[in-house]
Amino acid sequence: MKGKAISEAYWILGFLAAAWLVTLAFLPFASIIFAALLLFTLYFFRDPERTPPEDPRIAVSPADGLVDTIDEVEEPDFLKKKVRRIGIFLSVFDVHVNRSPIQGEITHSEPKPGKFLDARNPRSSFENQSRTWVISGPLGTVAVKQITGAIARRICPWAVVGDKLARGERFGMIRFGSRTEIYLPLEAEILVKKGDKVRGAETPIARLAP
Repeated sequence: MKGKAISEAYWILGFLAAAWLVTLAFLPFASIIFAALLLFTLYFFRDPERTPPEDPRIAVSPADGLVDTIDEVEEPDFLKKKVRRIGIFLSVFDVHVNRSPIQGEITHSEPKPGKFLDARNPRSSFENQSRTWVISGPLGTVAVKQITGAIARRICPWAVVGDKLARGERFGMIRFGSRTEIYLPLEAEILVKKGDKVRGAETPIARLAP
């Protein structure tokens, strides 16, 4: 999956590069704007390597961003039980590649149509366009929900049902600002708090029961 992030930006980069060259020739001042947009797009689609913690019981963050929600909710669609939910808000300055929090097999992956509310709005969790992934492994089953935002309007899935993922392995991304939620068993020990900055595949967010 490495290198997939930048492939999602080929047409954007091509357009910006062409606009930069044209304005460079005819409107030099305007070319500065397109040069800045080109550099920011390259920055946005970055995909750094990450190393998960050694302890296999640790579930890692599925995304970079700010933890803004930790609660218990009923998950009626896929897990069909009460779970612990951790919500992560991704700004346009965060890495937007999503990664598997645990080792396991993708047993379900389903998109849902919806609105494009600001990803910081609590209603975005159930009203916005989203895709939910269910991952089952030796230590249990978790779900990860990719949620679009007011600017982010495309979820890019890279994996499919039946794929086996290592902990921290990439499975998709969301373009330009968004939200990612993870649903964990109630017995999981939560290792983060609201306001924490987390890094996908690297930050421990929960310890799963053996």
